[in-house]
Amino acid sequence: MRISEASRASGVSARSLRYYEDEGLIVPGRCGNGYRDYCRSTIDRVRVIRSLLESGLPVRLIRDVLPRLAAEADAEAVTMGAEFLQEVQRYRDRLAARIASLSDQQAALDSYLREARRVGR
Repeated sequence: MRISEASRASGVSARSLRYYEDEGLIVPGRCGNGYRDYCRSTIDRVRVIRSLLESGLPVRLIRDVLPRLAAEADAEAVTMGAEFLQEVQRYRDRLAARIASLSDQQAALDSYLREARRVGR
């Protein structure tokens, strides 16, 4: 299917599809006239990419995990999978620290606003 059809089928913009291709996340086929040709498996892969992006994973990690999702469970894939999971855990921990910091800032602002409203009455 062409890029416009793939966009509709995947729920991702044509621009995003071209970006995913530029980043090496997908490799659509090409028609004789040079147009991109997306197959069902590429659309499925785009949905996985979209889900991973929505979960907050950076493209760099997604690029690493995609081949592992398709690979058979051999010893090397399991080892690489463990390394990937450690990196995802570190990313999650950094995200949790940022959330905690933002929560603290929000609480400080809430306190300031409560005090300002109390004094302003």
